[in-house]
Amino acid sequence: MALSLFTSKHKKAIIERARDDYATKMRLKYKPYYHAMESQAGTHINLQGRKMIMLSSNDYLGLSFHPKVIEACGEGAKQWGSSTTGARISNGSRGYHVALEEKLAAFLGREACHISVAGYVSCCSAVASFAQKGDLVFADKNIHSCLWDGIRLSMASVERFSHNNPEDLRQVLKDAPAATPKMLVIEGVYSMEGHICCLPELAQIGEDNGCFTVLDDAHGFGVLGRQGRGTVDHFKMNDKVDLICGSMSKSLASTGGFVAGSRDLIEYLRTNSKQTLFSAALSPSMAAAASASLDIMQSEPEHLERLWKNTKRYREMLKGLGLDTWGSETPAVPIVLGSKELVYRFWNSLLEKGVFTVMSIAPAVPPGKDLIRTAVSALHSEEDLEKIADAMAYAVKRM
Repeated sequence: MALSLFTSKHKKAIIERARDDYATKMRLKYKPYYHAMESQAGTHINLQGRKMIMLSSNDYLGLSFHPKVIEACGEGAKQWGSSTTGARISNGSRGYHVALEEKLAAFLGREACHISVAGYVSCCSAVASFAQKGDLVFADKNIHSCLWDGIRLSMASVERFSHNNPEDLRQVLKDAPAATPKMLVIEGVYSMEGHICCLPELAQIGEDNGCFTVLDDAHGFGVLGRQGRGTVDHFKMNDKVDLICGSMSKSLASTGGFVAGSRDLIEYLRTNSKQTLFSAALSPSMAAAASASLDIMQSEPEHLERLWKNTKRYREMLKGLGLDTWGSETPAVPIVLGSKELVYRFWNSLLEKGVFTVMSIAPAVPPGKDLIRTAVSALHSEEDLEKIADAMAYAVKRM
């Protein structure tokens, strides 16, 4: 009888739910995600024994294979070991963290900066650490998941406004009580759409209504502005944006994230951000890679120039094929096809021709905006772009 207490035959509802999940079943059936490359050299990968061109990496400047970055990565580990094995607030803070933070702050024209182990962590903390219950957050409806998680964790009330629409933001703010603390959350470049934020209009509306403005520039940093200083610099709006956050896993060819602002705001974040307090610190190798990449951005302008040259050619190629790029203005270029079935066929056709891309379907994108997510790199060669053009033409014919 005592044994029966430990041998209950009740089904565990959570396990049953996980086993019956439709999205997981479809992912395992069609296998569009979690492809493990066997090797990579620049924009060329080996996947399932086949050579392919990578057309969905966020390595915009192509620095992840730059000799100086690779060398710095190794030197970082030699000097500091493989990991700090601790959080910054306790045993994990190192001199190389402080040096990179000072370098990033100076580059962005900010007083201070804090780096974290992931862009997701940094961007989430930029919202969750400053908004509180009782506050009002005004968010572009297309912001990244990390920002939505920051809003949820803050327990603030949230009002969405139409994507990149200053007039809708103005209307939504009309009824907001003047005394209520307010936050505006936007992105510099929207990675799924490739849109540049209407920052001059949005930031001014926020300023006029007393909004604390947080801008996630993960996909604008390294791409826009002087030497890649980002969207805020592109529009010369440094005095209208309170916090800039972003990722170091794109143009900086590393991992990790950053939040930059005034010194008092960054010190407040270091005191109050749970994401910061309870995350292990960035590894020596990744900090060294980011630091070397930042130096290269300022000393070798040819990478940024080549990125925009490749982007222009690629967009013209897609336009010539009659493909919908959702008005993308940046190296993040979606190919909108409008249905899961078309996206899967198009993606598979590109794969057949040796071009690797990523599918993005609802609910990750709005209904009817199912798309192939592509991204241009400075490393794409003339030969790469010619092969991509052939593959795109083939995929169009197979639609």
